[in-house]
Amino acid sequence: MSKILVVDDEPNMRRILASNLRQDGYQVVEADGVGQARQALGEETLDAIITDQKMRDGQGLEVLASARELAPAVSVVFLTAFATVELAVESMRQGAFDFITKPFLPEVLLAAVKRAIERTALLRENARLRDTVVRLEGSSEIRGNSPALRELRVKIARVAATNATVFISGETGTGKELVAREIHRRSARATKPFIAVNCAAFPESLLESELFGHERGAFTGADRARTGLFEAAHEGTLFLDEAGDMSLAAQGRLLRVLTDSQVTRLGSTRPRKVDVRLVVATNRDLAERVRAGLFREDLYYRLVVVPLQIPPLRQRREDIPELCELFLAQAARDLKMAPRRISADAIRVLMNYDFPGNVRELRNLIERAYILSTGAEIAAENFPVATEPGPGPVTFVLPEQIAQLVPDPLELRGLLNELERALIERALKTTGGAQAAAARRLGITRSDLSYKLYKYGIRVTPNSS
Repeated sequence: MSKILVVDDEPNMRRILASNLRQDGYQVVEADGVGQARQALGEETLDAIITDQKMRDGQGLEVLASARELAPAVSVVFLTAFATVELAVESMRQGAFDFITKPFLPEVLLAAVKRAIERTALLRENARLRDTVVRLEGSSEIRGNSPALRELRVKIARVAATNATVFISGETGTGKELVAREIHRRSARATKPFIAVNCAAFPESLLESELFGHERGAFTGADRARTGLFEAAHEGTLFLDEAGDMSLAAQGRLLRVLTDSQVTRLGSTRPRKVDVRLVVATNRDLAERVRAGLFREDLYYRLVVVPLQIPPLRQRREDIPELCELFLAQAARDLKMAPRRISADAIRVLMNYDFPGNVRELRNLIERAYILSTGAEIAAENFPVATEPGPGPVTFVLPEQIAQLVPDPLELRGLLNELERALIERALKTTGGAQAAAARRLGITRSDLSYKLYKYGIRVTPNSS
């Protein structure tokens, strides 16, 4: 059933309008002026607005401006006794759908409302289709044919068919949001909203309001009600990037939403049902933050239902040529420049680079080279990156005379465990407790190191000596 907002400061006129619309099968929300109209726009999902122009606390043009800000797809019909050509032109210029003068025939108003509702539905459908197209095009950036990427695609296809919460981990720049969008695109929720939020981008005091919404007066500066991202993502997917940076208070509220599938706005006691598929990502070690008391253990187990690890670019160097071709095409399109190719020497330079910034860094390097280079081919000198090989794996030689000092018989498993533990502790000491760097020095993956830390009971303190 369509819902219509009627805005008029004359009680009798407002009641007559509302009564006629209800008799025609519509839900009606009434507002006696600009203030109440703005509040209703923040709280209700509307399909059309009928507004008077001159009211005690403002004008219908202010209602129109609020609608453009809070609900841009909703069609607005002006209904006024003070009709002028200037007002009609200005209201249409600002986006009004129709303009009716008083007195009016009820059937004329009902016909205008019906057309307004149809237009609102069409605008919303177009927005959903545009969002789908954007997601389809964005998925093309998940490129590569390395074994690690093929395995990741298989996992994405499997998890996308479910509603399970997905936990994406990986270094900065590996493409965690692209993976989240691909999961959404392949899911049954693909035609519904995909909303992404970087939890680290909001101050602690604002993140809860952003996620869960707030009512008017909930805190200083809350001059109107606001819909949170959980409500906005209803029936779709909410992607929480850098979830490890959430405060403990926000973590508690998030856990409650995941448990009850309900969200309560700040300043309200009324829970609202939400159906949201949650995908979270972080480049932090959440298990370590749990041990440090910075992340709730119960929330950790609710989030890490299906873990996906995105490999860094240095572990899939064979994908670099294909990614270069993709980013070259994107640069030509975005910069509106002639197509260019990349030389074989330049590819070799990039293949020998470790890319601490991963795929994002490669894209930025390609764009910079595209801008600064001349000619049809981008040469190696256009990529001033350090390609000296880093410290490789240490080769241990156990001379025969040392081997003779080892007890015989010996407990080989215990000896190897002690050696592995000592090497891990030395690597962590060398990197000041930075686990990603320690894993690289040891020649193992980040997840392998996390398992070994747990296995040997090694506690890590960043910058420890």
